[in-house]
Amino acid sequence: MTIRTAHNGDVQLAYETFGAPGGEPLLLIMGLDFQMTYWPDGLCQALAARGFHVARFDNRDAGLSTHFSSPEPENPFKVLFRGSRKPAYTGSDMVADGLAVMDALGWDSSHVCGTSLGSGLALATAVLHPQRVRTVTAIMGAPPGKLNMLRYVNFGVFPRFARIKHPATDEGAVQTLVDMIRLLSSPHHPFEEEWARSVAEVSHARAPRDPSTTQRQTAAGLNLGTTGRRLGEITAPTLIVNGADDPLIRPSAGAALARRIPGARSVVYPRMGHILPEHVWTTLADDMAAQARLAAGPVTSDAA
Repeated sequence: MTIRTAHNGDVQLAYETFGAPGGEPLLLIMGLDFQMTYWPDGLCQALAARGFHVARFDNRDAGLSTHFSSPEPENPFKVLFRGSRKPAYTGSDMVADGLAVMDALGWDSSHVCGTSLGSGLALATAVLHPQRVRTVTAIMGAPPGKLNMLRYVNFGVFPRFARIKHPATDEGAVQTLVDMIRLLSSPHHPFEEEWARSVAEVSHARAPRDPSTTQRQTAAGLNLGTTGRRLGEITAPTLIVNGADDPLIRPSAGAALARRIPGARSVVYPRMGHILPEHVWTTLADDMAAQARLAAGPVTSDAA
């Protein structure tokens, strides 16, 4: 797969495509701290088979895109009198990154699909740039805002992440990623360890994980909370997908999110956690194709 580069000002964004250039444009936006390689190749190929021209990209601060650093801790007395230092980037900056990839591909508009943090970015794109969005698919998302985090996020999973500790070696870094994917997977479906290890090895070789990226992207995502008050402005057809076994986001978050968006459809896939396992690829691709009014592909698996 050929890696190409788009630009949003000084920020370089690595992206790649699947499918015929004349297909329906579809932008995939990855979630918090993960690289575009976590969009499974098989899912991208399934979407391409249904008529989409698929583009996935590394968010800023991840993979082969431009990386950032966090400012030094601030003196609390200076913060009190002067205000906090400007963050490294905002959620609006990340939305603009997706538009830059679309521009590089010559897309005036596209279908937009995001997962986890990416779902919030996809919805924000539809709010802030409605003319650029044909349909929205929001996967593993929840209504934006800090209060909704308390309501729909399972905070009990975070101590389990903190207990993942391996030696500071390449092998240890890969195993950390594998263990993280295991934690995010459904306990009611066999863990896809071969895929998890393969994508972890590829991601680590592309760019070793930087935990500070998690903090910066989380801050950017929380900055999107202001768009939550405008979800009712979304006019693009919207599909909201959550996993019944998601250990991070409560499945009820999808219905709550759908109630804020006129005409939105919410579905919950059984035996799906906070990743996209192979057994949901066909169902998801067919649901997205139906929303885009494309023909469904051949049935090879299902989400039942």
